[in-house]
Amino acid sequence: MSHAFDTLLVANRGEIACRVMRTARRMGLRTVAVYSDADAGARHVREADEAVRLGPAAAQASYLDIQAVIAAARRTGAGAVHPGYGFLSENGDFVAALAEAGITFVGPPASAIAAMGDKSAAKARMHDAGVPLVPGYHGDDQDDALLKAEADRIGYPVLLKASAGGGGKGMRVVESAEAFQAALDGCRRESRAAFSDDRMLIEKYLTQPRHVEVQVFCDTQGNGVYLFERDCSVQRRHQKVLEEAPAPGMTEALRREMGEAAVRAAREIGYVGAGTVEFLLDADGSFYFMEMNTRLQVEHPVTEMITGQDLVEWQLRVAMGETLPMAQEALTITGHSFEARLYAEDPAQDFLPATGTLNRFELDLAGAGLEPTRVRLDSGVASGDAVSMHYDPMLAKLIVHGDDREQALATLNRALAALDIQGVTTNRDFLQRLATHPAFRAAELDTRFIEHHEAELFAPRHYTAEEYASAALVGLHQLGQERESDSPWDRHDGFRLNAEHTIRIALCDPDRIDDEDARVIVEGKRAAPGDPWRLRIGNQAFDATLQPLDGDAVAVTLDGHRRRLQTRLVDNNLVVMVDPRRETRLFWRRIDAIDHGRQEAESTLTAPMHGTVVTLLVQPGERVEKGMALMVMEAMKMEHTLTAPADGQVESFHFQAGDTVGQGDVLLEFAAIEDSGE
Repeated sequence: MSHAFDTLLVANRGEIACRVMRTARRMGLRTVAVYSDADAGARHVREADEAVRLGPAAAQASYLDIQAVIAAARRTGAGAVHPGYGFLSENGDFVAALAEAGITFVGPPASAIAAMGDKSAAKARMHDAGVPLVPGYHGDDQDDALLKAEADRIGYPVLLKASAGGGGKGMRVVESAEAFQAALDGCRRESRAAFSDDRMLIEKYLTQPRHVEVQVFCDTQGNGVYLFERDCSVQRRHQKVLEEAPAPGMTEALRREMGEAAVRAAREIGYVGAGTVEFLLDADGSFYFMEMNTRLQVEHPVTEMITGQDLVEWQLRVAMGETLPMAQEALTITGHSFEARLYAEDPAQDFLPATGTLNRFELDLAGAGLEPTRVRLDSGVASGDAVSMHYDPMLAKLIVHGDDREQALATLNRALAALDIQGVTTNRDFLQRLATHPAFRAAELDTRFIEHHEAELFAPRHYTAEEYASAALVGLHQLGQERESDSPWDRHDGFRLNAEHTIRIALCDPDRIDDEDARVIVEGKRAAPGDPWRLRIGNQAFDATLQPLDGDAVAVTLDGHRRRLQTRLVDNNLVVMVDPRRETRLFWRRIDAIDHGRQEAESTLTAPMHGTVVTLLVQPGERVEKGMALMVMEAMKMEHTLTAPADGQVESFHFQAGDTVGQGDVLLEFAAIEDSGE
């Protein structure tokens, strides 16, 4: 049903709740937030006109509680509910319950959700509508042996995918027949946990496809348009990391063909509202239907940037019964846009989710010389907010616009450098490495981009003497500003190591703090306060000065060469952006504080994150080899396998399957086996 309303309840959390409320307020609507106990102080709660508690932290008892959401809408007089993405956004029972309560759902009818929610049935509908499909198995018979036989028939590699799934959950690439059963078991576990449904479909896994999706919009009067395409090929664990619009290399003919196929798919199921039809685009220009997301996509802002349209406003107007704001021929593309998803995770640790308190979360546009109209940060957090284990690890989305792809990419890199995040490990630096990779700059894209370039993306960085000198000067200057009496530059004790006005520090990559060979020693000396520093690195020496600028920007001059730099200092981790394409990321310590001893062999295995133990893969007393899987944990809706740190023997487990553990908890006792030298 659709009718006018003046109060909107947003049945979601995080950045999408904040983003929807921003448009709703601009349209003169009152906004209502809902929250769990874990989100009582969250940003979306603070920004709403009203907020209603749903229940405990667990999503099943709060954000997924249909009756609790409807009760909140009734209590606040909300005439409509916007579901955001995830949670109840593609739940047909929720849509039906809202209709029964006389509340407008800002989204498609339950019948359309059902048609696309079951991916197997959706494939059949798309086949009937003449939309190209990837070879695969989408049948109801879910016998393990039959699924294995179908995978053998299709030919490896194949993609196992949860029939009721999305967001990369319950999805695995299977490279061989021998690996099929283990992958199927893991997919079923993830699918049951996320969707209460463990049915699988199988598709031929194309080796170098691009992920190109089309934004469609339909109203209740039968009108349908496509708002062009997005390239979402750069992914990790089948979840998107960087998105852009329009898709590089897209011809007008192919754009029209894909757009019309997407609208045809939407009309086939009687669609209403915003939807996205996802395609795999092969190198020869062939494209195949993957799925349709019957909701607003995470990456919708890049479409807004190139079209100048507010898609949430379109959603709300269609929900009110209005016709689409624009016809197909009136829609145009202007410039290029990128979106980078900022996650609380550690790329160096296989993208393990991270938790903690955001001591600082700021975007310094002025310091980076960026235009506010070119950069947008859609965030669900702010400085001081906590990041918990209970929900998806995405913190924010950084969206930029340029006149062309090259300009937009340069803006993205400058904006990433201007992000100051302290207190929680994020993928910010990894995004920078992705966006500056030569292959990405050349638009050489496919869905295995990260895998193909893993060696470069995760390789230790090598810095020039100038970068080490700049980092030493910037880091110690900032520390001196923040910890006045503790500044090593101003100490008058033995730190000078009997050399007047001389300071020695060590710099190294943060991932190599225990590697003595990776350390670079910087010596600094000046005749009197205020004079230039004389910095020495190996056989090279520089006369150096530093001038603070706006925000986190500074000017560093080395031997008369002045450069403007963006800087961040988190504890002893220093990040200095030399230019939009290159950053210096170093860990520094006083030379007399460095521990030169070797680490002792691990005797315990600790939890790298908050989560739940899914299964134990070995028994106490069992001998294992380094890298062997020991147990599986689940956190933020994804499974993570923990492995043996060395050859050894499992002594005992401290937790069992189903137990909740905290980050740092000792999971098991582990005895390393020393090499006897024989």
